[in-house]
Amino acid sequence: MDQKTIDLKQPDLYFNRLLSLLEFNRRVLAQAKDTDTPLLERLKFLCICTSNMDEFFEVRVSGVKHKAEAGSVQAESDNRSPQETLNAISAVSHELVAEQYRVLNEELIPALAEEDIRFIRRADWTDAQTEWLRRFFEDELLPVLSPLGLDPAHPFPKVLNKSLNFIVSLEGKDAFGRNSGFAIVQAPRALPRLIQLPREGEDNGPWDFVFLSSVIHAFVDQLFPGMKIKGCYQFRVTRNSDLFVDEEEVDDLLRALEGELLSRRYGEAIRLEVAANCSEDLANFLLRKFELGPDDLYQVDGPVNLNRMMAVYDLVDRPDLKYPSFTPGLPADFSHSGDIFKVLRKRQVLLHHPFQSFAPVIELVRQASLDPDVLAIKQTLYRTGPDSAIVDHLVRAARDGKEVTVIIELRARFDEAANIALANRLQEAGVHVVYGVVGHKTHAKMLLVVRREGRKLRHYVHLGTGNYHSRTARLYTDYGLFTRDKHTGEDVHRLFLQMTSLGRFSELKRLLQSPFTLREGVIQRIQREAEHALAGHEARIIVKVNSLTEPGVIQALYQASQAGVTVDLIVRGMCCLRPGVPGVSDNIQVRSIIGRFLEHTRVFYFHNRGDSDLYASSADWMERNFFRRVETAFPLLDEEARRRVLLDLECYLKDNTQAWLLQPDGSYVRLQPAEGEEPYCAQRALLALLADSA
Repeated sequence: MDQKTIDLKQPDLYFNRLLSLLEFNRRVLAQAKDTDTPLLERLKFLCICTSNMDEFFEVRVSGVKHKAEAGSVQAESDNRSPQETLNAISAVSHELVAEQYRVLNEELIPALAEEDIRFIRRADWTDAQTEWLRRFFEDELLPVLSPLGLDPAHPFPKVLNKSLNFIVSLEGKDAFGRNSGFAIVQAPRALPRLIQLPREGEDNGPWDFVFLSSVIHAFVDQLFPGMKIKGCYQFRVTRNSDLFVDEEEVDDLLRALEGELLSRRYGEAIRLEVAANCSEDLANFLLRKFELGPDDLYQVDGPVNLNRMMAVYDLVDRPDLKYPSFTPGLPADFSHSGDIFKVLRKRQVLLHHPFQSFAPVIELVRQASLDPDVLAIKQTLYRTGPDSAIVDHLVRAARDGKEVTVIIELRARFDEAANIALANRLQEAGVHVVYGVVGHKTHAKMLLVVRREGRKLRHYVHLGTGNYHSRTARLYTDYGLFTRDKHTGEDVHRLFLQMTSLGRFSELKRLLQSPFTLREGVIQRIQREAEHALAGHEARIIVKVNSLTEPGVIQALYQASQAGVTVDLIVRGMCCLRPGVPGVSDNIQVRSIIGRFLEHTRVFYFHNRGDSDLYASSADWMERNFFRRVETAFPLLDEEARRRVLLDLECYLKDNTQAWLLQPDGSYVRLQPAEGEEPYCAQRALLALLADSA
């Protein structure tokens, strides 16, 4: 077929983005099954997969359901209608959830038991354990549990999003002669979902655990004296957690969001999880109460709140069952000089977290807050985490009279409440707080320090691919660039003016920016590679992002492949591009790296006949990042930084242990070392290269 006659918009050239996201969760679950992964890390991956699925239903599925219920016929890129997408999601999700619990029951629990980490079922409790748990129930649980009988005076209660609940089937009459047959027991969130048995018990091992649900099941009769318990079954409902605020119709975004947060806990029901042994009648009763259908029911063989098992990782002191610890490295410039401004006057510095320390980022803000020559500090904050040292330094700077401006994204999903509290704290300290731009989330990661040096004002800048969050900086891979480059500083200054004041877009010299120039700049560079290939020159594109879904960019990549450009895509999660299609994407390879750290760096490389363009960015290649967010892509101009990033990309392309290749049918195949080939893990190689081996 003539390449020019191929319609690059045809649906069969695109994967469904939500089904692609489920495939990512399948790859995470594969880590829980991998016996080469330390045992407690395998349990952690299982919990991460469960948490990912929770968010998938709360946000993604809820959105598709809303479209289907509204009668929308708007199709996904693969031409599925909302209802067809829901049907496909249900089939894959039921399969994934069943596999999660199989892995838990058949692989992880037996393997943990061999290491004296036991989850003891009710049927296996000894008399001594039963008596200890009975006392625990009476002393710690009974006073805080409030069973709710169901009758006309006690309607079905509101059930919190993702909370642990029990439906109890009863027989007999209570003190008032009532016999409704059912009651609901809600477990307060303050209660631990795992109870560790005391080590000094005669029958107990060093790490013996009992599920809270097992304890409540065992002694639930104490909540209903004189009644006969016919059955007790745990359940959990997942609700729509997306917030809707019409920014153009509200006067105060912060107050409007505060009101919306209260409703999130009781949003529309999306999914119902019940115990596997729950009767069909009771399961259907719950489905009716939550206005859900059969496809929304997930019967599970284990705790419905599986992600709460994450607590075991911290409770069990077994370093031999976890990844080896490491100390993040520190570039020689920062370790030899305590003055960051002095270092940046000499050269740019690029850090690759978590292999290298996040401490210099905090130190830059600290030194800026104390330096009498620093006049102003401006920063974007998307997620910071509790007890942020950066925020402490910003507060100190404002109280000391410096001009401090912070753009806080109040709508950072699931961090809204924390960011509202952060905004209030900063405002009380005298910081100028801005909530971003109406209609666009501020996702760019920027820090600007304005310092007087002689008769001039200098701009010191930090730009990153990840959040200013010290905890995730140890878990996510991200780049952070420190620079005193004049044009970069001016660009960042213009961006802050653009977001805090009113005015038209001003042209930038170094940076690409969403929603104005980033998508156009990316497509132009892809097309330039295609032109070079057609002219017979070497042409190559390497892109590393978390998600690739935007149709216009995908079509440009297809055209580049048709022109002969070699395209390597490293896409952690969603990918709608279909590789390996003859005449369309023969020259495109897509891989996903799943390992110890969450891959979060975004890097774009265009060969450009040897005069290459290399950008790091806060943006994925998605519609929301290109059109509905304020994002930046910043060029890496320093030769040492460029060499480093290209070396990093080659590491990921060499990986044959944690890399998964996307197939033309949408499945992923995990790479294995070929016969005689040495195993190579990119993350392990980067740890050896950048972290402090001491």
